[in-house]
Amino acid sequence: MDTTTILQALLLGLIEGLTEFVPVSSTAHLLLAETAMNIATDPLWKSFTVMIQLGAILAVVVLYFSRLWNVLITLPTKAESRRFALSVIIACIPAFAAGFLLKGFISTYLFESIELICWSLLIGGVVLLVIDRMAPKPVDTDAMALPLWKSVVIGLFQVLSIIPGVSRSGSTIVGSMLIKIDKRAAAEFSFFLAIPIMVGAFALDIWDAKDSLSSDQFGVIAVGFVASFIFGLIVVKTMLGFVQKRGFTPFGLWRILVGGAGLLAIHFAGFGA
Repeated sequence: MDTTTILQALLLGLIEGLTEFVPVSSTAHLLLAETAMNIATDPLWKSFTVMIQLGAILAVVVLYFSRLWNVLITLPTKAESRRFALSVIIACIPAFAAGFLLKGFISTYLFESIELICWSLLIGGVVLLVIDRMAPKPVDTDAMALPLWKSVVIGLFQVLSIIPGVSRSGSTIVGSMLIKIDKRAAAEFSFFLAIPIMVGAFALDIWDAKDSLSSDQFGVIAVGFVASFIFGLIVVKTMLGFVQKRGFTPFGLWRILVGGAGLLAIHFAGFGA
């Protein structure tokens, strides 16, 4: 690995860790950064983008280990543990199905359009601003005790995240708030959903790339993985308190800024051409 490659891996790992759990679309930010660095079409970085997400997911597992472990060991004896596990499974099924059926279409067509990504960021930012101000008064405040029908609705909203730039956490948070789930609980439930979704995406991608990965590539991925894990820890530890105080408006404004800047760069500077 040369110095440039290491720095690129560190930067992308930092972006992944900072954006995976906030409603700004980590995928969009990674693709825009890769395009700016002229590495978006390199097969190494395409696999890298998915694989380093596991580092961010590990941050959730570490921070929520005691609660998740308690659910696991009490599944046979506690109805609330079984209900929580079922709520996560139910919410993940639509995204798993959509990802499996549309994987080829998404990777071939949607991920090639930088303009689509920028529009998704911009429109999603406006939606986030509106929902943050106009969402109905919440009635559910515990992310581990949501009604199962609400898990179904959140799962359907999560399918929207197959469109690059929409954001998995953003779509689930917006869906949650619309059905009267507290902002903090909405963010926390999106953390839990990230674990099976991103582990599944990681497993699928590494299986597809198993014959093309080399030892040098694993070194690059390891650098990004560690950076993603460290910054993911920081974000997960601070996000819930931040959201409780400031809501999701700052993230909506950031999406509009990045999406708008990207569209200007596309039309006036040929960005992504």
